[in-house]
Amino acid sequence: MNIYVGNLPYNLTDDELRAAFAAFGNVTSAKIIMDKYSGRSKGFGFVEMDNDSEAEEAIKKLDNSDMKGRNLRVNQAKPRTDRPDRPPRRESKY
Repeated sequence: MNIYVGNLPYNLTDDELRAAFAAFGNVTSAKIIMDKYSGRSKGFGFVEMDNDSEAEEAIKKLDNSDMKGRNLRVNQAKPRTDRPDRPPRRESKY
């Protein structure tokens, strides 16, 4: 099951995220999403667990729990949808 984890502390590492979920079962991947320009965390990430019942238990226990002073938002990730085409960016006059 793919799990969305929001409101993460900005200084949290992938390994710390993995460790929080590993207490509930086998974690196949844990990734914090980073801003491609600044290299800084965007404050959310995804955890993949192969056992759905363990994943559901982790969601129940970790949702709204405190991690480094922030209340996590944890739920099953929704499938990614394609974004509608955006109009091309206009060139700046400046």
